Amino acid sequence: MSLCPLQVDKYLYHMRLSDETLLEVSQRFEKEMEKGLGADTNPTASVKMLPTFVRSTPDGTEDGDFLALDLGGTNFRVLRVKVSDNGLRKVEMENQIYAIPEELMRGSGVQLFDHIAECLANFLDKLQIKDKKLPLGFTFSFPCHQTKLDESILVTWTKGFKCSSVEGRDVVSLLRKSIKKRGDFDIDIVAVVNDTVGTMMTCGYDDHNCEVGLIVGTGTNACYMEEMRHIDLVEGDEGRMCINMEWGAFGDDGVLNDIRTEFDREIDMGSLNPGKQLFEKMISGMYMGELVRLILVKMAKDGLLFGGRLTPDLLTTGHFETRFVSAIENLGHHPHAVFPPFDRVHAGRRRARGGEDGAGDRDKLRSTVGVDGSVYKKHPHFARRLHKTVRKLLPDCEIRFIRSEDGSGKGAAMVTAVAYRLAAQHQARQKILEPLRLSHEQLLEVKERMRIEMEKGLGKETHAEATVKMLPTYVCSTPDGTEKGDFLALDLGGTNFRVLLVRVRNGMRRGVEMHNKIYSIPVDIMQGTGEELFDHIVHCISDFLEYMGMKGVSLPLGFTFSFPCQQNNLDEGILLKWTKGFKATGCEGEDVVGLLKEAIHRREEFDLDVVAVVNDTVGTMMTCGYEDPYCEVGLIVGTGSNACYMEEMRNVELVEGDEGRMCVNMEWGAFGDSGCLDDIRTEFDMAVDELSLNPGKQRYEKMISGMYLGEIVRNILMDFTKKGLLFRGRISERLKTRGIFETKFLSQIESDCLALLQVRSILQHLGLESTCDDSIIVKEVCTVVARRAAQLCGAGMAAVVDKIRENRGLDFLKVTVGVDGTLYKLHPHFSTVLQETVKELSPKCEVTFLQSEDGSGKGAALITAVACRIREAGQR
Repeated sequence: MSLCPLQVDKYLYHMRLSDETLLEVSQRFEKEMEKGLGADTNPTASVKMLPTFVRSTPDGTEDGDFLALDLGGTNFRVLRVKVSDNGLRKVEMENQIYAIPEELMRGSGVQLFDHIAECLANFLDKLQIKDKKLPLGFTFSFPCHQTKLDESILVTWTKGFKCSSVEGRDVVSLLRKSIKKRGDFDIDIVAVVNDTVGTMMTCGYDDHNCEVGLIVGTGTNACYMEEMRHIDLVEGDEGRMCINMEWGAFGDDGVLNDIRTEFDREIDMGSLNPGKQLFEKMISGMYMGELVRLILVKMAKDGLLFGGRLTPDLLTTGHFETRFVSAIENLGHHPHAVFPPFDRVHAGRRRARGGEDGAGDRDKLRSTVGVDGSVYKKHPHFARRLHKTVRKLLPDCEIRFIRSEDGSGKGAAMVTAVAYRLAAQHQARQKILEPLRLSHEQLLEVKERMRIEMEKGLGKETHAEATVKMLPTYVCSTPDGTEKGDFLALDLGGTNFRVLLVRVRNGMRRGVEMHNKIYSIPVDIMQGTGEELFDHIVHCISDFLEYMGMKGVSLPLGFTFSFPCQQNNLDEGILLKWTKGFKATGCEGEDVVGLLKEAIHRREEFDLDVVAVVNDTVGTMMTCGYEDPYCEVGLIVGTGSNACYMEEMRNVELVEGDEGRMCVNMEWGAFGDSGCLDDIRTEFDMAVDELSLNPGKQRYEKMISGMYLGEIVRNILMDFTKKGLLFRGRISERLKTRGIFETKFLSQIESDCLALLQVRSILQHLGLESTCDDSIIVKEVCTVVARRAAQLCGAGMAAVVDKIRENRGLDFLKVTVGVDGTLYKLHPHFSTVLQETVKELSPKCEVTFLQSEDGSGKGAALITAVACRIREAGQR
């Protein structure tokens, strides 16, 4: 009797799943995965998504001698795995299989673990390595709840094991106890993993793209590397962790009811665990043969097969083994639904990348799946169909499948090797970073030394050799709110400069209105003669006055001149030396106000009353002082760094008179040039200093300001890479380039909202092929360098506010610091760390930090306004 396809199809129709159905199953699976990852939803999730505490896959630089135990059935294996990274990357293995007698499987836990320890001792004896304390990885393939890499609590025994007093306990502790009791050898149990994770790690050693593990054998399970920020069950957002999905239970909550057939239901009803592991019962080897048997029985009963005859064997549960399916392969079950983790991994990574890699093939995500299990390996068509289904459902992903040749044992050794490598590298990196982490005592010491240097700069006798110059600014008062009038301001501190008109109003309409225009200074003028430079500046002022329709008006002018100057009056500033690429001749040693006035007279178009010359730090203090009467300190932390504050006249020995106060421009960037910071300067600071334009100068500034932080980070990354602690020891040409690591990258990398994939894209821009682990390390280096900068800056500021408090004989000081500068404003953590440090080091001061919104130009106008107010008051 021959069967027509239609008759057979009646029985198999519901097992043929369309692409739409498969897509629907995939979407349901992803929802279940999300549930398993969420802290609130995990208890009710069928797919448990268990954290494994395996945080990294092999990178090929693993090295060492490891042991592995592989326990997952009636036999268990002990392995010795030697991994060498001598350029040839080799793995050598020796192993021994030991049986577990049936009485031990049902005896006490103590007996079982004593037996394992006995077999381990036998293995070490045989290899004559009992005296070595080798690291060991333990593959324990039973449902466990992991709390650490080396701590795993058995949830429930399966596979015929029933040992007493093990469920609910940590299997690593039990094994350690048995080993300790013997006392004839010692090992270091580093990791406990399940067989799926072992498979991923084994394949990951050969293929660095392997981020998924899959087992389809007697049972089935999968694991994959998930972003930490999605794993609610574990603290921390950095990096990735391998998740053991325990996916066999998918569908236990009913989400697969519409695709389960009568045969699936019958199998479930007759199983040892009805209603459980429903997904596994549809795809794994333990049930496939039984599924075929039930279909054959049904067809025979309906008279369509075997002449309607039923043999006792055919009617016996379990008699049609899965291996027969592989051999016959007529009614083999299609492995359709085995793909959700890849879908999630890739969709998630793609979303995180935001497609910044550009279109086309470059946007394809590549990943490898490590696979083990008898069904996958022995069934003639399973693997091919699985690959085809996955590729059809994920057309924008390039997925490779590689077979694990020696899965779980070697995998446990690999997890151990990776953990050992990570721990050793972590330790080496921390040792290098240690000198950059400053203690409370060290910061107090910096504060004290800054105070000593400040005293030296203020003293008449000691000023000449002082590194912190404490220059008098002749600004003797902050705004009091009664200032009014129109003022011009010039703001010169770089290749661009601004001309501003500032209208100051008092009374009910108190406020400041500003108009400004930016002009550039061509390089040939920056490096030409002083006359050409100041003529150019006056030409720009003339253009601005015309633009504002104020050509004939004579206004008071404030001049922000951000170069080192010695002031002898408010309206006199002797240029000590050009910086920032300026080289105009005939200016150094001259009064810049005089040079400006001469250029105005040469033009003979208008006259201006140059009232004040100030630097940008003082301008910042004055701008914030207009908003807040407590503001008596100015701070700039941008490309460079400096501070100023209101000092008692009696302490400013370079200026006659003891009455009142004067703002002192500290020029604190040079703190440490005398060697007083040598004990906290690191090899990286010295390297940056040596290759700078002014070696040995501005040492404090080089440790805290934006111009140098990126370069310090680059030097540390170079050192790490040379020592094989980063980027797999491969230095890119760009990393060798000075200045390539801009300080803005520090701010971006440390930004809390940036995912590590975006950090990787910043590194890619620098020509650095980085892994997820590399990104975490780079982020840590940025954090350490920026934190130290903020703390050192805070120690200097603490010296300033404490000096003001002591000057005034106060038990408690309330003071505001006006701040400007890109590092302070743009870095995500700098300002917080700076403020915390000041609070810790100066507990008797309440310090408020106020950001200057338009620092130096507006500040120069306000200084001019204050000077005019005082001048007018004196004339009355």
